[in-house]
Amino acid sequence: MQHQETTGPGLNKGLKTRHMTMIALGGSIGTGLFLASGGAIANSGPGGALIAYAAVGIMVYFLMTSLGELATFMPDSGSFSTYATRFVDPSLGFALGWNFWYNWAITIAAELSAATIILKYWFPDSNSALWSLVFLLLLIGLNVLSVKGYGESEYWFALIKIVLVIVFLIVGVMMIFGILGGEATGFENFTVGDAPLHGGFFALLGVFMAAGFSFQGTELVGVAAGESENPRKSVPRAIRQIFWRILIFYILTILVIGLIIPYSDPNLLNSDLETISVSPFTLVFEKAGFAFAASVMNAVILTSVLSAGNSGMFASSRVLYALAKDGKAPRIFGKLNKRGIPVYSLLLTAVIGMLAFLASMFGDGVVYTWLLNASGMCGFITWLGISISHYRFRKAYVAQGRDLKDLPFRAKWFPFGPIFAFVLCMIVILGQVLTLDLSDVTWLDFVATYFTIPLFLAIWLGYKWKHKTKVIPLKDCDFSTDPS
Repeated sequence: MQHQETTGPGLNKGLKTRHMTMIALGGSIGTGLFLASGGAIANSGPGGALIAYAAVGIMVYFLMTSLGELATFMPDSGSFSTYATRFVDPSLGFALGWNFWYNWAITIAAELSAATIILKYWFPDSNSALWSLVFLLLLIGLNVLSVKGYGESEYWFALIKIVLVIVFLIVGVMMIFGILGGEATGFENFTVGDAPLHGGFFALLGVFMAAGFSFQGTELVGVAAGESENPRKSVPRAIRQIFWRILIFYILTILVIGLIIPYSDPNLLNSDLETISVSPFTLVFEKAGFAFAASVMNAVILTSVLSAGNSGMFASSRVLYALAKDGKAPRIFGKLNKRGIPVYSLLLTAVIGMLAFLASMFGDGVVYTWLLNASGMCGFITWLGISISHYRFRKAYVAQGRDLKDLPFRAKWFPFGPIFAFVLCMIVILGQVLTLDLSDVTWLDFVATYFTIPLFLAIWLGYKWKHKTKVIPLKDCDFSTDPS
């Protein structure tokens, strides 16, 4: 197998604008929307769920415009790791890069476990390890052929999810106004009892975390920009789509579910991967008279978890490649095959994905929960890194006498956007401690959820101590865009 060394450009710029748009549109539509939205409404009422998803959605919009400004000016597969290294401190860039790789490598294992649970809806007595192996080989195959393999598969995965949500919204609106023949539900379920804010402040805080987990994946646009044919055109277009995606696919979906299904419905609380038949989408479709809803939702959720695993394989291997290229990971992970794929980075990521095979030892649902908790906190740390990097980027850009009009894409409402994102992310991370019910959490659950924070700090401060790095003065920040 032929390889080229880490020096010089080498990644294949094969992602077209339509791929980038679909990566942005479908990046965060997954089990968080199809399943966790039901639990959010049950725990905090439809009003609380709307507040949480709207607030986090606004934060994510600002985060993505920040990332859009960075990625159009400096498209790089290392994304936020590269930006933190250039504009904040090399030690922070090092820690963010490894945090992001770990996040998505673990996510692959989680999605493989989820896919196994879903398949057991149809094949209850099948072997978990066998399904995990089949899907792992599929994800490797989609990513090892070419970057177009990832882009094309993600395009169709995202299209399936988008079509389902649009159909759901049309059916839901018809049910709300009684057009389908049943009784119009109107706004009754939003006003009954304490529906506007069920459970109080701490319940709302818990839903903020669930909403944050649901939106994770939007930042993949920043990594994909490094292999886009025309990032200055495709990234801004993809970023602009994010506002409408948040409005249509999340806010309107929560509104429709909350209007049709009472928050007190016990099935909403049971919306998890082991009870697909009570996904809030399934409940609405069944109420509309579609008896086949559970099987259809199962198939769509399967494509969603494969989409997330596919994206995780792509993103984590590219960030590991960028770390190696920058001297922050072993050089072997910076080598490319003749098709421009970082194959060794891909294989190491796949090895971490094999954690899904633990399901055959501890149980499918248990392992899925562990892996999901382990990856969840990493996403918020990544978002913190994006907000800090963009704030410093803009300050350094001005400090060096550059004209903001020369930026190919400029984030609006600076500095409010990155500051708001930073504050809300910190509230969510610290709030998770406040809402923790120790009587209902095993020590393994606790370690899986909170191990990420000390691990990140150890990597960050360890690199800083070893290499004696310091925060880079604004006038010394490196704005060169030469990919070599």
